Amino acid sequence: MKTLRQNDHGFVQRQLRRLALSEDLNFLLTNRVPRLALTRFMGWFSGIRQPLVRDASMAVWKAFTDLDLSDAKQQRFDSLHDCFTRELREGARPIDPNPAVLVSPCDAIVGASGRIGEDAQAQVFQAKGFPYALTDLLGDSPRSQAAIDTLRGGQFVTLRLTSAMYHRFHAPEALRLEHVTHFSGDTWNVNPIALKRVERLFCRNERAALFTRLADGTPLVLVPVAAILVASLRLRALPQALNTRYRGPDELPCDAAYARGQEMGHFEHGSTVIVLAPPGFALAAGAVPGEPIRMGRPLLLRAQA
Repeated sequence: MKTLRQNDHGFVQRQLRRLALSEDLNFLLTNRVPRLALTRFMGWFSGIRQPLVRDASMAVWKAFTDLDLSDAKQQRFDSLHDCFTRELREGARPIDPNPAVLVSPCDAIVGASGRIGEDAQAQVFQAKGFPYALTDLLGDSPRSQAAIDTLRGGQFVTLRLTSAMYHRFHAPEALRLEHVTHFSGDTWNVNPIALKRVERLFCRNERAALFTRLADGTPLVLVPVAAILVASLRLRALPQALNTRYRGPDELPCDAAYARGQEMGHFEHGSTVIVLAPPGFALAAGAVPGEPIRMGRPLLLRAQA
């Protein structure tokens, strides 16, 4: 019996060592490379409209992911980029009509979530033991500071898009986009391994803060964060792409109204959307950390008055 327990313990230890080695290798391959150069190359390569290049690229992509195009509006694409930014067929993502909830703005895996700190920095977490301040994420402009003041004690949710997912994001409720602040930055991978190892990762990467207001006046901030191989964000309210080549201006006034579930923009590949809500919201029962969620499903629940 003792020998059996020793063998079991040895097996577990070997599995843990293999897992650690796998994580180290993943981190090395995706983050110890010239990230910006590789990202710009991928942006160029994915746009090549040549059938052989497209077919070979998509074959490799499908071999390493669970890519499912059954709900796509079209089944044939001119380039890899067109597949990345695909639209969905009508009705593929039913929007929850309950006025007491904010729906998920995108297909994603639910990541870190919880209460926003009530301290001066309004601290939140990217992973267990890895905090960051909203002042670092949203900047120190008067607009950002005013938004942070309303968010303290509220709720944050991190939504991670994998490479095979639908890459467009939508309004979680009827709202008005009032301002966009662009932050030029790096292109770290945003997978769980990197989030456990790179401090303040979201505050380092290319991103945009979308300052919005719901119909009842409630402020809501969405922060799409770019990553390696993507680093390009397109908003329907702006004519230009926000990416590593964008050189400003970084303060972009907007005045665009969106209905609940209406498309607001898309990533060129996949990354993260951070949702920041003021006090009065809690994570909806179906939004479980570590589990997938689809656009249009309940994400945040309003507190009952």
